[in-house]
Amino acid sequence: QVQLVESGGGLVQPGGSLRLSCVGSGMTLENFAMGWFRQAPGKEREGVSFISRSDGSTYYPDSVKGRFTISRDNAKNTVYLQMNSLKPEDTAVYYCAASLLGGLPVTRREYDYWGQGTQVTVVS
Repeated sequence: QVQLVESGGGLVQPGGSLRLSCVGSGMTLENFAMGWFRQAPGKEREGVSFISRSDGSTYYPDSVKGRFTISRDNAKNTVYLQMNSLKPEDTAVYYCAASLLGGLPVTRREYDYWGQGTQVTVVS
């Protein structure tokens, strides 16, 4: 059974940090481009960090650039999202996703497998 499982969400104060993890089950994540998306209540799901399967290229939208970092540990079959300088507007459910495409897919429709999500809440 192919599965992505996220963990690491929680409650944090503004300016704080969290590291999310996404573990692959029944799939080898180094064979996929990987992305992290988030969805806040009443809003569309948006991509926040992406890493290619080949050369490790990354992409971040301006909203998180300089604060979020996506990385892989192939030995652990895990992808991480390090989130620093968190803001209340970062509050959302965060989803890990895997794409079979080459290059660096950055849109939701390009991703084939999704985790169940983990809640991140940034509040004073």
